[in-house]
Amino acid sequence: MKRVFMLLSCSVLFYTTGCKEEKKEVEEQIKLVATSPLQKDTTITKEYVAQVHSYQRIELRALEKGYLEKIFVDEGQHVAQGQTMFQIKPTVYQAELKKSQAEAHYVQMEYQNTKKLADKNIVSGSELALSQAKYDKANADVSLAQAHLQFTTVKAPFSGIMDHFQGRLGSLVDEGDLLTTISDNSKMWVYYNVPEAEYLAYKQHAKTNDKAAHVKLRMANNELFDQTGIVQTIEADFNNETGNIAFRATFPNPDGLLRNGETGSVLMTVPLKHALIIPQKATFEILEKKYVFVIDKNNVVHQREVGIASEMPDLYIINSGIAPTDRILLEGLRKVKDGDKVAYDYKAPQGVLSNLKVTAE
Repeated sequence: MKRVFMLLSCSVLFYTTGCKEEKKEVEEQIKLVATSPLQKDTTITKEYVAQVHSYQRIELRALEKGYLEKIFVDEGQHVAQGQTMFQIKPTVYQAELKKSQAEAHYVQMEYQNTKKLADKNIVSGSELALSQAKYDKANADVSLAQAHLQFTTVKAPFSGIMDHFQGRLGSLVDEGDLLTTISDNSKMWVYYNVPEAEYLAYKQHAKTNDKAAHVKLRMANNELFDQTGIVQTIEADFNNETGNIAFRATFPNPDGLLRNGETGSVLMTVPLKHALIIPQKATFEILEKKYVFVIDKNNVVHQREVGIASEMPDLYIINSGIAPTDRILLEGLRKVKDGDKVAYDYKAPQGVLSNLKVTAE
């Protein structure tokens, strides 16, 4: 009986030892994958919060005082240049015009009689000149009365879209009162602010790339506008408080989709010199901070925080935390913890990035 027990114990010990050795052998067979950051000049797409403005947008105001007699258009309507929009009751101005015309006719007759007398040397030349001056003044009064009458009709200065009315039919408007606004949305001006470093990079990039000024617009619904904009204006001065400078891009708006006051994001290509690029899958997150596992010369992994300068599909641009010569864990991040010693296969960063869906160009 004792012998059987000893044989059984030996069998168990042999089995246990064999399992441990087999497990150890399996563990040694599991190798992780590592790579290094790729350092190169590249371009990234940056997004900037933007405000959309009409190419032309002005306030239409009453040029004369009176009652708003007629409104020929509606809010939101597209109007053509020269189209009549409002009519202020012209009765008073019509009367003033007739009065001025009558006075001008009377002075004209006086001038003609004086001229006949001057031709016969009955009156002096100075009296003729005085009569001429009165006649010229009367004609000027007629022109002024005609202008006042014309000002009672408000016409569109350019083709555009009407805004809401500030005055209603029959309301009394004073000279200078706001009637409405009109916007020319055939093309739109989109304003956004760019930090100083990115402005300098853009200017350098624009010297050698004609398409550097081409930008896209992401609208509020997260869709891209189907037209390409061109950066045409950069303001003269930086804002000392924010360190930004304002850019203005012009977008064609053939379908009238964009309206004044919309918001969105401008997507602009920005060059980066000596950028450090790593795959996103080489990182993990703790409390909203990004980390990588760096492998030291003894094959021990160390958790290290990295700074993200920019993000692209599948890639991160790193601005702090690692160097180009560091080796970082690419796969198997969940299988290790800080301080573990690992075995790994190294893959060159060029090959790793080329197998991702999007690569740095």
